[in-house]
Amino acid sequence: MAGSNFVDYVKIFARSGHGGGGSTHFRREKFVAFGGPDGGDGGKGGSIVLQGDKQYWTLIHLKYQRHQFAEDGEHGSGARSSGKDARDIVIPVPLGTVAKRVFENEDGTATTETVGEVTADGERLVLLRGGRGGLGNWHFKSATNQTPRYAQPGEEGEEGTFILELKVLADVGLVGFPNAGKSTLLSVVSAAKPKIADYAFTTLEPNLGIVEVRDHKSFVMADIPGIIEGAHEGRGLGTRFLRHIERNSVLLFLIPADSDDIRRDYDVLLGELTQYNPELLDKERLLAVTKCDMLDEDLIAEMRGHLPEGVLSVFISSVSGLNIPRLKDMLWEALQR
Repeated sequence: MAGSNFVDYVKIFARSGHGGGGSTHFRREKFVAFGGPDGGDGGKGGSIVLQGDKQYWTLIHLKYQRHQFAEDGEHGSGARSSGKDARDIVIPVPLGTVAKRVFENEDGTATTETVGEVTADGERLVLLRGGRGGLGNWHFKSATNQTPRYAQPGEEGEEGTFILELKVLADVGLVGFPNAGKSTLLSVVSAAKPKIADYAFTTLEPNLGIVEVRDHKSFVMADIPGIIEGAHEGRGLGTRFLRHIERNSVLLFLIPADSDDIRRDYDVLLGELTQYNPELLDKERLLAVTKCDMLDEDLIAEMRGHLPEGVLSVFISSVSGLNIPRLKDMLWEALQR
């Protein structure tokens, strides 16, 4: 995930296809004195379907394809020939995509209802079903009605507006204020190349990296854009990226060693997550004090007394490599728990 190509929110308008109508047809052949009804069935209209694809990491391919229209099914014809089913519109989406349907209220406001989410490769989620094809007139013949002159029309399709939101799927999510060292850590422990600079909000989109640990094991780490106090109310980058943290199994809080009050910073970060979604408190949490390459053992020992209680902590340096292997082991153990 890099640069302006990352899109995690898009609104689309979709319409499924109508079903084809059944045929009102009678058999007309030489030497067949009493050809009966033989109208075929109509074909099914195309559906609108989301399908998980692990090759996709963003919704940018839908940014300029916001209208998705499926074709109608073909009508039936004589000799009991059924109309052709229309092709479904299958939209590939990255894993972690949530679909919500938008409903317009009479007072001009809009409400949304979650349709479902796609979290596995190949998993399908039907947004709109295509209309069923109608039955031909040969279905309606009977002893008392041997020449039915009617057939069933095809069922109409559906249409609707949908919001697609991407919530990044990762094992470990990095949580911290801007310039806490999240991007630098990700670049050190994985092959990811996030943008790194010494100013606020350098990271403007989530970055993912695969972290290798002992015995050829690995896990996925996500660098979530920095949080500031009041983010749950829309300050800074607001709640746009807080939703990505919902999908992480373990949360790694990063606070730099030069912080004025590490315990307060941790409480502020935890408070923002809690006010956004109280269920985030149930996730496993670890604390890494970053930028410790200039600290000696005595100072680190003294700082330990000022760390928040009840959370595993480690002092690290992405520059010197201090305790980076230990941090990876701690994260792997947390994931196993």
